[in-house]
Amino acid sequence: MDQANSPKVSASDEREGRRLQYLPWERIAADLDHRAHLARKAELRRSCGAELAETSYIAENAAIFTESLRMGERSWIAGHALVRGDVILGDDCSINPYACVSGKVSCGNGVRIASHASIVGFNHGFDDPDRPIHRQGVVSIGIVIGNDVWIGANCVILDGVTIGNGAVVAGGAVVTQDIPALAIAGGVPAKVLRSRGAPAKKSGIGEIEDQLVRLGQKAREQWPDILAHWKTPEAYESLEADGVRRPAIRHLCDAIEIAAGFDQLPPGLDAAQTVERLQGLQDRETGLFPEAHSRAQEWALKEDPKALYNVLSIGYALELLGSGPQHPIQAVQIDAQELEQWLSALPWSSRAWHAGSVVDAIGTAMYFNARYFGIKGPWQALFEWLSRNANGVSGLWGEPTALEGWLQPVNGFYRLTRGTYAQFGMPLPHPLAAIETVHLNYRNHKGFVAEKYNACNLLDTIHPLLLIGRQTDYRRTDGEAIARGLISRALDRWWDGGGFPFADGCEPSLQGTEMWLSVIHLAADFLGLADQFAFVPKGVHRTATPGLGL
Repeated sequence: MDQANSPKVSASDEREGRRLQYLPWERIAADLDHRAHLARKAELRRSCGAELAETSYIAENAAIFTESLRMGERSWIAGHALVRGDVILGDDCSINPYACVSGKVSCGNGVRIASHASIVGFNHGFDDPDRPIHRQGVVSIGIVIGNDVWIGANCVILDGVTIGNGAVVAGGAVVTQDIPALAIAGGVPAKVLRSRGAPAKKSGIGEIEDQLVRLGQKAREQWPDILAHWKTPEAYESLEADGVRRPAIRHLCDAIEIAAGFDQLPPGLDAAQTVERLQGLQDRETGLFPEAHSRAQEWALKEDPKALYNVLSIGYALELLGSGPQHPIQAVQIDAQELEQWLSALPWSSRAWHAGSVVDAIGTAMYFNARYFGIKGPWQALFEWLSRNANGVSGLWGEPTALEGWLQPVNGFYRLTRGTYAQFGMPLPHPLAAIETVHLNYRNHKGFVAEKYNACNLLDTIHPLLLIGRQTDYRRTDGEAIARGLISRALDRWWDGGGFPFADGCEPSLQGTEMWLSVIHLAADFLGLADQFAFVPKGVHRTATPGLGL
């Protein structure tokens, strides 16, 4: 067909086509029956005798090089997945972007294969050291995956393995032996951690439960008086970093978050007036939330740390008051090239915490734009850049510094993943490497002592452990020890009538109280004891539960 007579494709069709490369579950009947899709399936039927159900879907950029392919009803292969060899997919199966399924692989019904998984149903010969490996041929025993199986991100499954019905393979696992039905397996090499439906093992929990209940009771009884201590007729004040008591919009938001953690509002707070006040702080042009004095600055607001942090602080406070931002956050509605320039220019090598905080604000702005304005921002470009730039050795973004070691990248990892991977429910690219670095940082700083035993350092440890722990149980015992240690010290650090100090050696503050209550909740959540603690963070420091999936 010549160009002059070729059908025109609208901009919306092009965008939807690109989304279907990565999100094929969004397909509709028109996509299944699109002539280009039908042509792809017809060619596979011709070239390798593929048996493809009418409701199966194969994205345009999927790499299919099979000798035999069978796909059941409602099964799909996403863009940039590689499928080669002799592959069978039952009904309701999915192969996500960048997964690789090679050799002889048979899947039952309802098998979910996450991004970057590698399922290798063949093996190279290598026993003869006198012959190059590439000349020793391959052997294929085959891989059998039962029904209702979830294969996590970055898994490797080797030839000869059978995975039983209902099993879950944690992200990053390397499976070298059979996995029984209903097992949850993880690690390198993968081992059965427990069975689905069986409670996770808990050790030394009784005393920890008691401390959680006692601290929760104190906090529940005393939080109204703590807020009253910092309230003035005009605003909420709290101690700043220099130890001086000052009013700030963050302190109002902290007060809202503390009250919301107990399913309340701050005493005397007029919700409608507060919503109007917080919405009035939003810059109409950028959608960011600068402090009053920042409006006169000559720099771009997207370079103002407070204007960016307030996307989180004010945005979530508005949510807790039953509202949301008044305007879209236009600062993040940019094309992929401009977004990449913004991300690449951040100080990853020297101030990885700051760089991660900017990504947190960008991801949160995209969340608000989608939730409240139906604007589907450049999510894919953001996650593509993050995937490309994650360090496969450390699992983090950014480099250690001579003075602080891995502290900046680990703290930046929390901020970055909080607003992106946690908030959107996406798997981390290198979970095993990341958990090793988080533990290394904790160990190198001796678990944090004196003024370093502060809300930031411990929050930036426990939240990554919880988030990564939802992909893999690797080093869970070490993480549980950290969580128990946090809880065991909490009661001694609580000031009756004052709350928590931000750091050891300081006086209590609103910021310290809100952050430490959140840290304790996250530690309890990691141990499976969140229901024993009265406080549940619902704002900036809420648990790693996605608010909006991609």
